[in-house]
Amino acid sequence: MRPEFSLKTYGLEPKNGGAPDSVLIFAHGFGDSGSGGLLDIARVWQRVLPRTLFLCPDAPFAFDAAPPDFGGRQWFSLRTFTPKELDDGVQMAAPYLNIYIDEVLAAFGLPASRLALAGFSQGAMMSLYVAPRRAEPVACVLAYSGVLTNGETLNAEKRCASPVLLVHGTADDRVPFAAMADAKRRLKEADIPVQTLACPGLGHGIDDEGIAMGMSVLQQQLT
Repeated sequence: MRPEFSLKTYGLEPKNGGAPDSVLIFAHGFGDSGSGGLLDIARVWQRVLPRTLFLCPDAPFAFDAAPPDFGGRQWFSLRTFTPKELDDGVQMAAPYLNIYIDEVLAAFGLPASRLALAGFSQGAMMSLYVAPRRAEPVACVLAYSGVLTNGETLNAEKRCASPVLLVHGTADDRVPFAAMADAKRRLKEADIPVQTLACPGLGHGIDDEGIAMGMSVLQQQLT
């Protein structure tokens, strides 16, 4: 039986049926939930990571940009999409993700080096903020269609250098494609290893090329 965590969690048990030797936490975007489409991507990655446990938690707060019965979740409220709103929102929500990561590592007796973080959109913002500020590096961070918030404080607050993959569609109409170049610059300035993948013509989403690139990085870091 899977342990209880502070965030409601959906997931895929290791395909080989044994105890996990690694974990991937996939953080969803604004208004989605842990039971959404990210699990379908995890099923693709599971083919090459049969000993990995895949976890998709619900964000801690109800989605406030839709009627109460909509059922979506959010890491923080988004009204204006200004840099200050993003910076403040990610800082406010970071403890929830950090506590969840600690719970997962403790539950399965794994070191941080056996845990990968992935996120889409708002979930990518959370992953990019939390990973470099933790005491120990995680195996890798996969950030899809996100923004690196709090960039001005990254150098001062960085505690480790988990390798990062940034993936972004060139036709994204929600999170500007230019955010990837800014994140790459900030990460390099902080001496954090970073790879990028631009997906031509892709809007605000994840395509097969991005999934394949993520799989390649996960194979390198978790096997």
